[in-house]
Amino acid sequence: MPEKATVERARRDRRQGKSSSTAAGEFVREEMHHIREGKHGAKSAKQAIAIGLSKARRAGFDPGPEPASAKGAKRKSAKRKASPRRSTAASRRGATSKARARAATKALKRQPRRAASHLALSRQAHSAARRRTKADRSAAARKAARTRAR
Repeated sequence: MPEKATVERARRDRRQGKSSSTAAGEFVREEMHHIREGKHGAKSAKQAIAIGLSKARRAGFDPGPEPASAKGAKRKSAKRKASPRRSTAASRRGATSKARARAATKALKRQPRRAASHLALSRQAHSAARRRTKADRSAAARKAARTRAR
């Protein structure tokens, strides 16, 4: 369950006209804080980011589709989840069982804390930036200039 302050910060981002992914970034930030304070760990920075984005999706701040690099079944699953009409089976499924939730939490508690280190995050950011095209970076810079605080 995300903290109330995180949801408020994400709402403020949306009101300011920032993108959904920026609002979702607040949940990723919260996740990094949780790892740093020792609440649980993550195998890598990428996993820590994925946990934060998952929280954002559940809270209604959809950061967009899975990246094109995601493999077949994962992309299909993401596309199905993103569709407005959910199947009856999906709505029946409901929340995760207590046993599964507990197992997931225990597994995260066993993971290392270095996934949220400055080194791990800068490495992740650098590799993510290298995958973007010049046009993509340029469009992001234009939007940043348009929506920045004056």
